[in-house]
Amino acid sequence: MSTVDDIKQALQTLNPTQIEIEDDSAKHAGHAGNTGGGHYNLWIVSNAFEGLSLLQRHRLVFSEVDDLMQSKIHALSIRAKTPGEVSQS
Repeated sequence: MSTVDDIKQALQTLNPTQIEIEDDSAKHAGHAGNTGGGHYNLWIVSNAFEGLSLLQRHRLVFSEVDDLMQSKIHALSIRAKTPGEVSQS
């Protein structure tokens, strides 16, 4: 299973209505401070974010992928929205 698949699986607990993950690792290969793990951009839409601040949403996502952050993820950029926020745009 790929890291993208691992991330998607870990985030299923949030019951996402949309989830997209871009593997951006190739652009960051070998930069200082990267001791392993890839760089990923996450777009996730879930009712779980309703009433949460941006910081709380990020903390929720990071709590779900914590094990992966220890080994497979070096950096994760997060865009977390509710279905209502997506329909307004």
